[in-house]
This record gives sequence, structure tokens and C-alpha cells, in this order.
Amino acid sequence: MVAGLTGHWPHRGHRTFTACGAVLAALAMVCVAALAGCASRSSQGVVSNADAGLITPSDEPENRRRARLRLELAANYFETGQAAVALDEVKQALAADPEYADAYNLRGLIYMGLSDFPQADDSFRRALALRGQDPSLLHNYGWLLCQQHKYLQADQYFARAIANPAYTARGKTLMTRGLCQSGAGQLAEAEQSFLKSYEFDAANPVVGYHLAALLLRRNELTRAQFYIRRLNNSEFANAESLWLGIKVEHALGDSVAMRQLADQLRKRFPDSSELGAYERGAFND
Repeated sequence: MVAGLTGHWPHRGHRTFTACGAVLAALAMVCVAALAGCASRSSQGVVSNADAGLITPSDEPENRRRARLRLELAANYFETGQAAVALDEVKQALAADPEYADAYNLRGLIYMGLSDFPQADDSFRRALALRGQDPSLLHNYGWLLCQQHKYLQADQYFARAIANPAYTARGKTLMTRGLCQSGAGQLAEAEQSFLKSYEFDAANPVVGYHLAALLLRRNELTRAQFYIRRLNNSEFANAESLWLGIKVEHALGDSVAMRQLADQLRKRFPDSSELGAYERGAFND
């Protein structure tokens, strides 16, 4: 029913879990409507009248149909990194239908990816003016505010998104909220957000990594070991997670586990800064 981008987690390779820019696609949400009246995960596309029947393509106004097709093209270009072409398609979508909230949302995501925050802010505000309770839009605007270090404002938008009982991506928003709370130095609050996110998706590598890092910082080593071992035993292990695992095992005094992780780090990521830190013995950096 909905076509578009949902974001992808890092797979094998030396990818980062801590640099927010590197997981932008995973933190933002694109929702491109496939049918009129089904523009989002919010209550706005739900038909409450049992006699109304299903919404079919013939119910979609012509201007919205043209805009939707342009927006689907824009989403595809955005996914392949062709920001300028994607923006041009969004422009044509809005020319066809100036009241298309999803088009403003995608425009905001593109500008956010280009670090043009004023244009992104304007785009998300326009989207929210049209569909102010949409949790995906609230999430995206909160993430934009977070990147500008407007943490208190960002948290208010995340809270509104999470409070929507029909919202199916609460785990993702809880994760993003936790990253922002970490950036604001609210570590206890961040841990709670990550723990709640973990309940939705225990395989999420970003959540597992940050939980382990927070617990190591608090010297809750057994709990930190649980989360980082689970991550390092998965397909999402990378140089950063292996190095965090080494530091946890070092703090616990498990030299065997530490050497095993170091061997993986040396074999898989020989040019990584994490291997250099290990070889210097920089366990407390």
C-alpha cells in the first residue's frame, strides 16, 4: 500500500554506529502514498464508514495521481543518491498538487541529507501544516531538530510520534530519541529509550551498540557484555562494535574473549583506527 524508503541498517563492513550522519537513512522515514486517502500510517487514510468500501485507483484525483507518480520517481532517485534529480521530481509533484504532504516530507529529507537545514525545516513545517499528527512527519522533524542540537524541541516531536497508538515504527523513533538524548548528555533518559526500542527490535545494531556503550560507561559490565556480544555474534558486527566488545571484555578481565575479538578486528579490519587503538592499549579512551 505504501511505496518508498524505510532505511537500511549497516551490513558487513567498516560502518559506524555512532556518527549520526552515517545512519541518516535508517533514522528518517519516507512515506510515498500508493493510493489516495492512504497517504500515511496516521489515522488520515483510514476509512471508518463500512459502506464506503475500499479506496481504489479510480477514487484518486487526477492531480494527486500525477503528483504521486512524480513522488515515486523522486523517492527512487533519492534512494540512489541523485538528490538534484529527486528535488526536481518533487518540484513537479508539488506543481501538480501543492497540498501533498508526502512531497514536502520527501523534500525535507533530501534537504536534510544535503545539510540545508533551513530548507529542510521549511519543508517539514509545510508537511506538518497539512498533516500535523502524522507520526512519521513528527519523527522526521524531530530528527532535523536533533541534528541542529535543539534537543528539547526534538524530544517533544518524538514524544508526540511515540504517543500515537497506531504508529508501527515506535521502536525506530525510540532509537532516534535515544541518540538525541545521548547527544544532549541525558544518559539515563537515553538508556530508557534504547531499552524500550530494544523491546521492539532486539536485532537493531544501533540500539545494541549504544546500550552496551552506556552500560560500560556506568561500569555495568555484565549487562554491557550481553548487548555487545549479541551484536558481535551477528552479521552487523563491525570494527567499532568489535572494539567496544574488546573494551568490555578487558574491563571484565576476560583475556580469552578479548583476544578472540582482537583477532577478528585484525583479520577483518586491518586498517581501522580501532585496531590502532587496541594495539596502543587505549582501553580507556
